[in-house]
Amino acid sequence: MNKKDILTPIGITLGFIMIMVGITFNGGVGGLKSFIQATSVFIVLGGTLAALFVNFNLGEMKLAYKAIRMSFNKDSMDLSELIKLFVKLSDRARREGLLALEAEAENIEDPFIRKGILMSVDGIEPELVNEIMSAEVSAVEERHQRGRAIVEKAGEYAPAWGMIGTLIGLILMLESLNDPATLGPQMAVALLTTLYGTVLANLVFLPMAGKLENKTDQEIFKKQIITEGIIGVQSGQNPKILEEKLSAFLSEEEKEKMASKEAQEQEMPKDAANEA
Repeated sequence: MNKKDILTPIGITLGFIMIMVGITFNGGVGGLKSFIQATSVFIVLGGTLAALFVNFNLGEMKLAYKAIRMSFNKDSMDLSELIKLFVKLSDRARREGLLALEAEAENIEDPFIRKGILMSVDGIEPELVNEIMSAEVSAVEERHQRGRAIVEKAGEYAPAWGMIGTLIGLILMLESLNDPATLGPQMAVALLTTLYGTVLANLVFLPMAGKLENKTDQEIFKKQIITEGIIGVQSGQNPKILEEKLSAFLSEEEKEKMASKEAQEQEMPKDAANEA
């Protein structure tokens, strides 16, 4: 289950606010009007989008849309909960057999975990299960990489189209050299497209591509834990041993949090018994 990643919109909004604050402090409130130019926006955004259409096909552009949406979402399942799930599955499989996990699979939202469990229930060899799940991990990584590549390209194209807009403005300015009074305002308008392109690249596109890369790494890491968990459950590993094995993927801080949660959960029944 995904939740909203509020840091992405907060970061973008904060960046624009800082720019506006800088403009206001140097030119007053009225100075903001000088930095709003519809033609420059059309040149930068329209040119960047046109270049992306030339560079990528329709299917890849759809991947970019999904990738951008992903940068505003975060995975709500933490790794300690994931490990607890596999300990529970391992315990039930050892007591009741792998077939008992078919009912458990219906209650699991993550399709990757559900698929692994159902393959185990169907009696597919652990080596083949590992190969199938590893192939799916590679496919996910490839899809994410292609979507991220479009966002990265947008970060490359936006400043270039800003320069193109500036060159257009300079050419138009040179045509009116006979009127010196217009040179300053026209020069300012010409430079706005470079500003727009640079801001879009360094505040939106490139940071978003960086976040997508981090999210891909996190998802691949989580799927590796899931694969190890599925193989452990299928091979009938002792729940405690499986927990120790999967806990090796956690940082020391995450291990401490997990141990603290387990201690609290063990104390709760005791407290309830004392109250009774």
